[in-house]
Amino acid sequence: MTAIKKTHLRARRRTVLASMAAMLCGACAGTAFAGPDLVGLRVVDRETGQVLRTYAHDGRLYVAGEPGARYGLRVENHTSGRVMVVLSVDGVNIVTGETANFDQNGYVLDPWASYDLNGWRKSRTEIAAFQFAPLGQSYAARTGRPGDVGVIGMAVFRERRVFHPPVYKAPPVRSYGRAESRYRGGSAAGATAVPAPPPASAASPSAKVSPLGGYEGRSADAAQNQARAYADTYEPAPQDEKLGTAHGAREWSFSDTTEFVRATRYPQSVRRIEYDTYANLAAAGVIGASTYGWRRPQPFPGNPEQPGFVPDPPDER
Repeated sequence: MTAIKKTHLRARRRTVLASMAAMLCGACAGTAFAGPDLVGLRVVDRETGQVLRTYAHDGRLYVAGEPGARYGLRVENHTSGRVMVVLSVDGVNIVTGETANFDQNGYVLDPWASYDLNGWRKSRTEIAAFQFAPLGQSYAARTGRPGDVGVIGMAVFRERRVFHPPVYKAPPVRSYGRAESRYRGGSAAGATAVPAPPPASAASPSAKVSPLGGYEGRSADAAQNQARAYADTYEPAPQDEKLGTAHGAREWSFSDTTEFVRATRYPQSVRRIEYDTYANLAAAGVIGASTYGWRRPQPFPGNPEQPGFVPDPPDER
């Protein structure tokens, strides 16, 4: 099985991005593939900094949100090596805006590190904040893909490790008396050549995100005021309308590139967290009993390659 080099955005403390080029992908079904919980995934309320409570129901995980609230995705690498995560919201890749599948751009996480990913990647210096919104105002619906609104997905890949065999070194030669001149300066015969390191692969463009993940250079009050003003632009929605994620206010978020080679063609772990309003989850029995009566959204619906960053919704172009 041949691993394929990808482009990735290298994660930096608290917020991080990694970009990947095309690779063979497989269908994504179920909550996770066989394997341990390599990377933790939690949803964070950005106004309070608190992790949203997770509800378990029928083998699936859910969180409750409210329209207008900004949120972030906290990813935590539980391994001693680098890993790459391909993340989707509402079935859309958060880096490129493609309909999500495994063979796409993602984030590279350093060993044991934790990062907050707070929005759709617009460029190497900017994101559009994740913000809960009624389904009709979600980014996925506004780009013609409402079928998988209401789910967050994460596919995790380990990094391929290249084994370099140890190089044998001959013991030093000792010389005595007249024979000493024969060994001065050493002899080429019997010397072990140390192979030169392989040439470095061309680095691919990717991005690092700043530790604060947005609004740097501005006060926290100014940032919150802008987010609230953006939330106030939402149109009223029916009380029972499903919740999605909007293409929120722009935030400064620096990113950089790194090189990453996947250890396998398919992810070692896949996580999913579904979300909706508290009222809808209660009505559906997630917070109580019973199950969803509608089609379950898929975190990686898949589509042809479309490298780049997240494009604007139609009315913002």
